[in-house]
Amino acid sequence: MDHLVFDIVLAALIVGVAAWTNVARDTLAAVIAFVACGLLLALVWVRLVAPDVALTEAALGSGLTGGLLLGASLRVRRTGTPAAAEQPSTSLRVAAAGMCIAVTAGLAGIVLLLPEPAPTLAASALANMAATGLGNPVTAVLMAYRAIDTLLEVVVLLFALLGVWSLAPDRVWGGFPGPRHRPDPDKPLAFVAQLLVPVGILVGIHIFWIGSVAPGGEFQGATILAAMWILTMLAGLVGAPAVSRRWLRFLLVGGPAVFVAIGLVGFAAAGAFLAYPKDYAKLMILSIEVPLTLSIAGMLALLVAGPPERTLQR
Repeated sequence: MDHLVFDIVLAALIVGVAAWTNVARDTLAAVIAFVACGLLLALVWVRLVAPDVALTEAALGSGLTGGLLLGASLRVRRTGTPAAAEQPSTSLRVAAAGMCIAVTAGLAGIVLLLPEPAPTLAASALANMAATGLGNPVTAVLMAYRAIDTLLEVVVLLFALLGVWSLAPDRVWGGFPGPRHRPDPDKPLAFVAQLLVPVGILVGIHIFWIGSVAPGGEFQGATILAAMWILTMLAGLVGAPAVSRRWLRFLLVGGPAVFVAIGLVGFAAAGAFLAYPKDYAKLMILSIEVPLTLSIAGMLALLVAGPPERTLQR
């Protein structure tokens, strides 16, 4: 009974915070509500015994996405309040609300009309998981059965970063992303960064490493590493690297390139793209995940940093 009450209260909180996110007129308040909603959704995934999804929601869906939206809201504030003519009309708002209701009703109908028991490949995935050498079924699915999906997700991140960089004016292309943050040892942020970053790096590496046998993995670990990098940049302890740096470009494309290369090896070793021979499956998957984690961390941190704003010093 106590669990039921908790779930009802949690569901009511999510609906309330989600509604506030949509009706809030202040962008900063809406972003804060969005982050809170994401953290509440992470609790839902914990209640559904899906810790991998909960970690991803907290790190990516709420944390990093919230950081991106926070940066965007601050930029919007600096541009000034939009004119009244730019506000959506009542008919447009009604149409958007109608479409949201239709989508919600459609999704609810799909869930309610699922056959009993619901179709699933979980049994097949567990039965064949030993062939991957992994102990975490989520990692096994993402890196073996749905490896192409995972590869495409990383490629989408890379193209998103290129899209952000392309927003920079020609005069600063190749320069440094984001504004310059000057170090101030007297500010609390510098102290927090010096204290938290070493611990955060160890936590990120741990979350990545245990992903083969327990909840965790490259996306969750990379998000923590990216957050630590972002924190050091905001504190002014390190500067954002110029986008023209060769080592940075190798870092960003290294993970996807290794992913594709090992996928091509699968043709010769196991007869298909991204197929792994049983005796070397875990080694090949780890060989993909290590550079992929570094690439994802770099992509996420630089997405938050934004397009180049400062030119290189000649």
